[in-house]
Parts: sequence; C-alpha cells; structure tokens
Amino acid sequence: MKFSLKALTAAALIAAAPWAAAQNVAIVNGKAVPTARVEALAQQVAASGRPVDDAVRAQLKEEVVLREIFMQEAQKRGIGATAEYKTQMELARQTIMIRALFADYQKKNPVSDADIRAEYDKFAAANAGKEFRARHILVEKEDEAKAIIAAIKGGGSFEEIAKKQSKDPGSGANGGDLDWAAAGSYVTEFSEAMVKLGKGQMTEAPVKSQFGWHIIRVDDVRQAQLPAFDEVKPQIAQQLQQQKLSEFQKNLREKAKVQ
Repeated sequence: MKFSLKALTAAALIAAAPWAAAQNVAIVNGKAVPTARVEALAQQVAASGRPVDDAVRAQLKEEVVLREIFMQEAQKRGIGATAEYKTQMELARQTIMIRALFADYQKKNPVSDADIRAEYDKFAAANAGKEFRARHILVEKEDEAKAIIAAIKGGGSFEEIAKKQSKDPGSGANGGDLDWAAAGSYVTEFSEAMVKLGKGQMTEAPVKSQFGWHIIRVDDVRQAQLPAFDEVKPQIAQQLQQQKLSEFQKNLREKAKVQ
C-alpha cells in the first residue's frame, strides 16, 4: 500500500489540530493568541487576592484578544518605530528586570524564624512594663493651665473642660483621653510627670512641653498588653524582608562607580 506525502502531511495536521487549538485561546486575523497569555494574567489576578473563576477567565480571554487586536493595529501604524514607544519600552524593561532582581534576592536571602523571633523579643523588651490610660488638657499659657487645675479641684469636670478648652484636637474631643500607651510614647516632660501619678491622680501644677502647658490625669495603670508572637509574625517577617532588601539596594548604590 502506498501513501502520498501530501496525504501523510494532511493526516499529521489533522492529528495535531486538537493539540494546537489547546495551546491557543483564539486566532486573530490569522495570528494565534496563546493560552499562556491568559494564564499569565490569571496569575496576576490570583496574586492580588481575587479568585479566578470561569467568569474572570472569560474576561481575561476577552482582554488578551483585545490586546492582540490593538497590537496588530499599532504595528500597522508603525507605533513601534516611534521614539516615544522605544523610550517607554526601555523604562518598562528596566522595571521588569529590577523587580525580578529584587525577587531573586529575597528568594535567595529569606528571613529565618530565628530572625523573626529575635526581633519580636527585642520589641517585647522595649515595650514591657506599665501602660497608662491618661488624659490631658493642653493650653498655651501657664496661668490658663493653673486656672483649669483650680476649677477641676473645685468640682469642675476634667472631661468637659478638655472638650471646651484643650488645644489638642485629637484628644480634646474625647475629653482629653489618650488611650493606653507606654510612658515612652510621650515627650520627656509629659512622661516624667505622668509616671509619678497613681491611678486617679492629676498633676498639682501644669507641665510644660514643646507643645504648651499640660494638665495630666492618670485614669488607670496596667502591665503592657503585648500581641502574641504568632499574631505579629507575618508583619515582622515583612518588615525584616524590607530591611534586608533596602540594605541590598544601599550596598549596590555604594559600590557603583557613578561619574
């Protein structure tokens, strides 16, 4: 039995056709649009946290088809030969290469669990101790502050006076409430005066800082409430990764010969 070359070629094409079709999402003006383009966009969508369902895939398919149509038209019009296009392409190439460089560095220089634990322990040591639930009233002049202290001692409401007279817009509206915070969160003069107060006590004299004159009251004191290690581990890891990457970038800049 004899087979012609033409017949064998036709048979091979027919056999390969289903496989070839699976590799392409569409044929636009005779040019194949590979399925890989849809998959690349799907990976970007998934990386952003969005689920890639059938509806999203349909949108992505339409997106790559439109891109091919627009690309073909741009090529017909000679857009690729323009100086502006070439400049933008070079900038895009640099961006992609730099992103890949940083990703490669982070992959090869991961943050270890020991690094994360050490950073957490450092944070815990720095923030251990007491926390204070304090209120304050901030005014510009010492005499005004003394008058407020006298008014409060005479039965006036600390909270109401804070709402009406405090120059601190953040706490004033809340009756001077500063929420829970460690002493180190405040400027030195404020902190030193606050830690001397017991629960429910108010400063006998106004406290001067760079912001003005303060009347301080401590509503409560407790041991610092630190988040558990597992709660903050992802944030610490991200912070350390960014620090390592910043150091890598800094080292490259310092070693570069720039004339």
